[in-house]
Amino acid sequence: MTEAIDHLLTHPLGVLVGYFSVAILALIVYLYCFELVTKYNCWDEIRKGNVAAAMATGGKIFGICNVMRYSITANTSIYGMIKWSFFGFILLLLAYWLLEFLTPVFSVDEEIGKDNRAVGLIVLLITVSLSYIIGASII
Repeated sequence: MTEAIDHLLTHPLGVLVGYFSVAILALIVYLYCFELVTKYNCWDEIRKGNVAAAMATGGKIFGICNVMRYSITANTSIYGMIKWSFFGFILLLLAYWLLEFLTPVFSVDEEIGKDNRAVGLIVLLITVSLSYIIGASII
């Protein structure tokens, strides 16, 4: 089975479809994992017009995709992309928990749930910034 997939990945169109398919699937899984660790439901809050939740979720999407971009350009195989994007996602998740821990004055999740746009913006910027650092560290 993997030999057939490897053969398809020798053609540029196969590479595009392969990376795109894996990236979309990984993005869905990683966003679901982020959803599990937040105290609010991202998509319900966005549906209600919570801009802070939209900014934080947008930062997560950009951050995850940015790490995947680096993992694609750093590796020649789709398997390496999966491995490095997973490690990058774990680091983004740890950074999110660390942010919650380092703000003892308020809860990041609760503030985003209340549509505190300042907190949503800072979460977006931290996530995006760290995704660049994580991505640049991928070998």
